[in-house]
Amino acid sequence: MLLWKKVKNDWFMKVNHYILLFNYSGRLLHYCMTEGLYRIIYQTQYMVTTEEIISEEQKPKEENNKCGELKKSAGLFTIIALTVSSMIGSGLFFGASIAASYAGPASLIAWIILGIMTVYVGMCFGELVAMFPKAGGVYEFTKQSYGQFSSFLIGWISWITGNIAAAVLLIAALDYIVSTFPAVFPEVHAHLIKMIIGIAIIILLNYITFRGVEASGVLLGVFSGAAVVIVLLIIFRGIFDVQLSNFTPFMPYSPMYIFVAFFFIVETFFGWDGATYLAEETENPEKIIPKVLVYTCIGITIIGFLMAFVLLGIIPWEKLILSTSPAADAATVLFGDYGAPIVGIGVFLALTAATASIVVTSPRLLLALARDKLFIDSMADIHPRFGTPHKAIIFQTIVSIIVLFIGFGEYTVMLSLEVPLALFLYIACICCVPVLRYKMPDFPRKYKIPFGIVGPIIISVLYLSVIGVWLFNDPTAVHILFIGFALIAFAIPIYLLLTFYYNPDAIIPAINQISLLTYWLEDFLLPRSIRKQVLALFDEYEGKNILEFGSGVGTMTMHLAELVKPGGHIYAVDLSKGNIKIIDRRSAKKGHTHVHTIHDEHQINRVHPDVPKIDMIFSFGVLSYIQNLKKVLKELHIRLPEGGSVCFIEYANLYKVLPNIGWLSHPERVKDIFKENGFSVTVQTYKGLLWDYVVIYGIKSKEGVPYI
Repeated sequence: MLLWKKVKNDWFMKVNHYILLFNYSGRLLHYCMTEGLYRIIYQTQYMVTTEEIISEEQKPKEENNKCGELKKSAGLFTIIALTVSSMIGSGLFFGASIAASYAGPASLIAWIILGIMTVYVGMCFGELVAMFPKAGGVYEFTKQSYGQFSSFLIGWISWITGNIAAAVLLIAALDYIVSTFPAVFPEVHAHLIKMIIGIAIIILLNYITFRGVEASGVLLGVFSGAAVVIVLLIIFRGIFDVQLSNFTPFMPYSPMYIFVAFFFIVETFFGWDGATYLAEETENPEKIIPKVLVYTCIGITIIGFLMAFVLLGIIPWEKLILSTSPAADAATVLFGDYGAPIVGIGVFLALTAATASIVVTSPRLLLALARDKLFIDSMADIHPRFGTPHKAIIFQTIVSIIVLFIGFGEYTVMLSLEVPLALFLYIACICCVPVLRYKMPDFPRKYKIPFGIVGPIIISVLYLSVIGVWLFNDPTAVHILFIGFALIAFAIPIYLLLTFYYNPDAIIPAINQISLLTYWLEDFLLPRSIRKQVLALFDEYEGKNILEFGSGVGTMTMHLAELVKPGGHIYAVDLSKGNIKIIDRRSAKKGHTHVHTIHDEHQINRVHPDVPKIDMIFSFGVLSYIQNLKKVLKELHIRLPEGGSVCFIEYANLYKVLPNIGWLSHPERVKDIFKENGFSVTVQTYKGLLWDYVVIYGIKSKEGVPYI
C-alpha cells in the first residue's frame, strides 16, 4: 500500500504535465480548422486531378493494392494462440499483489466475479464476429450498430487503448526480467538497457507480423505455450503448499475495496477481442472464433483465479503487496533459487506474447478505418507478396515506440489510463448485441448468446460501477481519466479533417462556421509583411479592375480596394457565404463601394459567369484545390488582356512537416503548367513561422517569354 501511494504521489505532477500537453494539442487542433487548414485539405484532395495537366508519360505508374484482399492463412492454432497470448496479460503476474493491497484475500471475490463476466463478454464478441467476420473487429461491430462517427470514435479508442496496453505489457515484461536478473542488468544502466530491449522487441515483432500471419502464429504459439506452462507449473506445484491461515483475516478492508481491486485486475482478462481482427484472414471464422473466444475465456478465468489463490496461499498478503515480481517470488518459495530465473524468463515470454498479439491486431484496425476513408488511405494497402497491411504495420511500429517512450517505467499509471478506456470500449461493443437484435432481428446469427438484451446492460452497469469506485477512492483518478478523455477528444478534429478530405462539399458549411474566427486570425494566417511583399510585385494598381479569385474574409481585398481607388473595381469571389458577408461589412465600413462580391459554391470547378473582363487577378490559397486546373486557367485567360497580371499565393510546408502537393513543389513544373495555358510566370517562396507561402506571379503572354 505504501509503495502504491508513493507511485501515485510521484506521478501527481506528471499527470498535470500531460493535462497541459493535451490542452495545448487541443488548441492547436482547433486552429487547424481555420482557413489555412481547409486550403491544405483541398491541396491534397485534388492533387491527382490537377496533375492530369501533366502528360501521363511523365508520371510513374503505381501499383494499386488498396483495399486488396487479406490472405486467409489464420487457422485454429493461430486463433487459439492469439487469444491465449492476448488474455494472459500482466495482470496474471502482477494483479494478485496489486488487488491484495486494496482488498486483501477478499480480492479473490473480484477474480470470481470478473471471471464470470469475462466469459459472458467473450460470448458477446462471439455473436458479433459471427455476424460480421471482417478485419475491423470492434470497429466493424460498432459501425453496424451506431453509425460512422460513433464507430470511428470507438475504433480510435480501441487503437489508443491497444497502444497503451502494448506499452503496459512491454514495461511489465522488462521490469520482470530486470528484477529477476539484477546481476545481468546493473541498476545504474537498467533504464537504458530496458529501453533498447523494448525498442528491439517492437521492431522484431512488427517485422514478423509484416512477414505474414503464419509467422506470427508460430511466434504466438511458442510464447503463449511457454506462458501457460509457467502458470500451470506454479499452480500445480503451489496448490499443495497453500496455507489457509494466509487467508485470515479474509476481508481486512471495506467490501467496497473489492471493486477497486477489480479495477486493477480487469486488465488480466482484456484481449478477447484480439481474434476478431483476424476474422477476415481466418477460414470459417463464424464457427472457429466464437468457440475459441468462449473456451479461452473459461480457461483463463480458471487459471487466473487459481494463480491468485496460490500466490495468496503461499505468501502472506501483507508481504505479497510489497513484491515487485510476485510470480518469481512464489517460484523461489516453491522451487528454490533456480525457480525465480526460470519463471522470470517464462513471464517475460508471456508478456512479450501479449504484446505481440496487439502488434498483430492493431494494423488490421487501421486497415478497416482506411477502407472506410476514416484514416490515411495508404493504410489499406496490402503487400503483394505477404498479404499483410504493410504500411499500417510500419506506421504502427513508429507509434508503438513513441508510446513506449512516453510511458516507460510507469506501469501502474499506464495501467490506470488503459483500464477505463478499455472498459468504455467494451461497454460500447457488448451493447452492440441488444442494438443489433433490435435493428437487425432477421440477420442470420450462427452463434447466439442467451440474455442478449439484458445481459450486456448488466455487465455495462458493473463496468461503470468499477470506474466510479476507482474515481472515488484514487486521488489521481480524475486527472488520469481527464487524459483519457483528451485522447478521445483528439479524434474529433481528425474525423472532421478526414470527412473534408474525402467529401469536399462537406467543408463549405464548416468554412461558414469559422469565418469569424478566420477574420480574427487573418494577421496570423497571412501576415502583413507577406501582403506587403506580394503587393510590391506590381507597380500600377490605380483604376484597374481586379478579380480576387478566392477572397476569403477580405484580407487582401481591403488592400486592393485602397490601391485601385474608386476609379477601379474589385470582384471578390469566394465559395463561403460567411466570408462574403464579412467582406460586405468590411467594405461598407470603409466606404469601398467599388468592391463587388460574388458567392460561388462551384468555385473549385469554374470562374463564375458574372466575372467580367479584368486587368489583374489575385488569388489566395485556391489554386491548389481546383479540380480542373486547366479549365479554370483557360477561363481566367480569356478575361485578361495581353500582358494582364496574375498572382497566386499558396500555403506550403504546413507546420514545416507536411509536404506540398507534387507539382507545386517544383517551380519549373509550375511554370510549364501556366505556360501551356497562356501565362508566363515566376515562382517565389516566402518563409513563414509555421508554414511557407509560395507566390506564383506573372502575365498573360502569347509568346511564353519567361517572366522576370
